[in-house]
Amino acid sequence: MNRFINALLLFFYLPTLALTVFVGFDLPFEPLRTTGSQFTFKEELFLILGLLLLVISLRRSVRRWMGMVLVLKLSKFKWNAAAGPERVKRIWVYTVMEALVFLAAALALYKVSLQAWLPASALAFVFLDNVFFLFIGSLKKGFRAGVTSKAVIMADRDVQLAYFSGLRKVSIHQGSVYFDYIQELQLSFPLDAIAPEEREHFFDALNAQLDRDKVFVTIKRN
Repeated sequence: MNRFINALLLFFYLPTLALTVFVGFDLPFEPLRTTGSQFTFKEELFLILGLLLLVISLRRSVRRWMGMVLVLKLSKFKWNAAAGPERVKRIWVYTVMEALVFLAAALALYKVSLQAWLPASALAFVFLDNVFFLFIGSLKKGFRAGVTSKAVIMADRDVQLAYFSGLRKVSIHQGSVYFDYIQELQLSFPLDAIAPEEREHFFDALNAQLDRDKVFVTIKRN
């Protein structure tokens, strides 16, 4: 989901960047016989694109924060454990890199044209959200995975849920845990989201929630 939302942000950022360059450098547009500074609908387009970027960013933020809040409610889980040090390092590296990319994108828009302040603010919000998410997540040990009576949940850079309803198979392959459902649906999350010393406890808790007559679980655990 995180990749999809980032792709969506990029999808709307590219026309925003094009519009910003067009307006900021007052480029000519022969088909309409106008230039960037004289373009009639530039304020409306900046508003629409800015709101789209802001809505997508807010949805992304709410999803991640709600996931963190959920996994911190330890009493609701059959098993729940914080991510190991290596996983936390990876979360930091990728989230910091992502934050810097969004900050650079926001500054680029604002520097080229002040009229792009709303799209730039939306991207700056993603930067700030990443920073606060990292620090709060690390402070509260909010990067976790857990097993409830209904699902497996992993919350770190994104939130991933694998419900038991309709589940047919659980397997491990190339460092990921795969959940196969009816109608050929497959979900997965990285095995390193679970600390090595907690993996046995994870599988024990998972097995206890599954109907083994309906769900096949591979024995190999690595």
